[in-house]
Amino acid sequence: MRLLNCILLLCVNFFSLYAETSPTGKRSLNDIFPRLPSDVREAAFSNAGYYHSYSTASRQNINSSGSALDVQIIDAVFSRKPGFLVESILVIPDTEGRYSLLDAYNALGKTRGLKGRVYHSHTRNEYIALFDDVTRLESAKKNVPVNDPLPASKIPDSETIYMRLNDVNFKQTFYRADITQVRYGLRYSLTNNKNMTYFLIPVIREEKFTAQLYFEPITEGILIYSLAGADVSDFVSSKIDMPSAITKRLAIIITWVAEGIKGY
Repeated sequence: MRLLNCILLLCVNFFSLYAETSPTGKRSLNDIFPRLPSDVREAAFSNAGYYHSYSTASRQNINSSGSALDVQIIDAVFSRKPGFLVESILVIPDTEGRYSLLDAYNALGKTRGLKGRVYHSHTRNEYIALFDDVTRLESAKKNVPVNDPLPASKIPDSETIYMRLNDVNFKQTFYRADITQVRYGLRYSLTNNKNMTYFLIPVIREEKFTAQLYFEPITEGILIYSLAGADVSDFVSSKIDMPSAITKRLAIIITWVAEGIKGY
C-alpha cells in the first residue's frame, strides 16, 4: 500500500511539472495577478501599457503585492530602500504563439536600439532623444566598446551586459544588466554601476537605481512586468521630478524591448 501511494505521488508530481513547463500549461494574467483592477488590466493590453509612479515606496501599494510573481523581482528593488517607485505592466497580445522568451532575450541584446528614442518634454514642448548614444562595453572596468551579438538560438542560464548611455539629463551614465532564467520566464535586472550626476552633483549614487523587467509567455501573449526604484536624497527630490524621470526612462526601455520582440 505504501509503495502504491509513493508511485501515485510521483505520477502527480510528474504531471504537475509537465503542466507548468509545457506550452499548454502557460499561466494567464489572472493567474499571476488575481486581484488586478479592471482599469489596470485594460491599460496593460493597450499599446502604451500601464504605468504608475509612487512617491512613497510601499509593497502593499503595488499591483504585484499578493501576486504570483517571483518574490526576488520585488525584493531586488526594495532591498535598495527606494524613495520612489514606478510600476509597469504590458501584455503583447499573442494567442498564436508567435513570440517566445528567445525573442525577448534577443531583443534585450540589441542595446544600440535604445539610441535616439524620443520622449515628449513638457517643459520644452518638443520631442527629445533620451539617449543620444548607446554603447555596449566589454566590462565594468574596461570601457571598451563591443558589438551587439548576433541573434542567439538558445537562452543562456545567466548573462551580464555593461552599457554606457549618454543621457539627455545625466550625461554619461553606466549600467550593468543581468539576465537570468527563472522558473516561468526571464528576468532582466538593470542597475547603475556608477553615480548618476546632474551638473556634476550626484543624483543617484552607484547601485541605488534598479529596474527589474520580467518576461513570461502567458495564454494572452507575452507579459512584460517591471518595477523600478531609486534612492535619492531629499534635496535632490525637491529639485528633480524623480517619478517622471524614472517613468520616461522605463517607458523607453520597455518600448525598445517590446518592439524588438515583435521584430520591429
